[in-house]
Amino acid sequence: MSRSERSPLLLAGLLAGMGVAHFAVPRQFDAIIPKALPGSPRTWTYASGVAELALAAGVALPRTRKPAALAAAALFVGVFPANVKMALDWRDRPTPLKAAAFGRLPLQVPLVLWARGVARGAEGK
Repeated sequence: MSRSERSPLLLAGLLAGMGVAHFAVPRQFDAIIPKALPGSPRTWTYASGVAELALAAGVALPRTRKPAALAAAALFVGVFPANVKMALDWRDRPTPLKAAAFGRLPLQVPLVLWARGVARGAEGK
C-alpha cells in the first residue's frame, strides 16, 4: 500500500480516535469549549465527537472521501478557537503543559493541509 493510499486511512484513524476521546474523556473537551457558544459545553463536546466519527467514516470510504476530507479541513479550522482558549487557560500551568497547549496551535495548519491533500487525492475517483 502506497503512502497516498495510507494517508486517507491514517486521517480517518486520527478523526476516529479523537471522536472516541470526546466520549471517553469529555471533561477535558468541555473545558475548552468557548463560553461564547450557546448551550452546554457537554453538548458541544458530544456533537464534535459525533462529527469527527462521521468524518472518519466518510474519509475511510472512497466514494465519500473528497467531501468528507474537505469537511475535516473545515473542522480543523473550526476547532482552532477551542485550542486558542486552551492555550490561554493553561498559561499558568507547569511549563510542559503550557508548551503542549501552545504547541498544538501551529499543528492545525498541517492538519488542514493534510485533509485538503486527501481531498485532492480523491478527485476523479
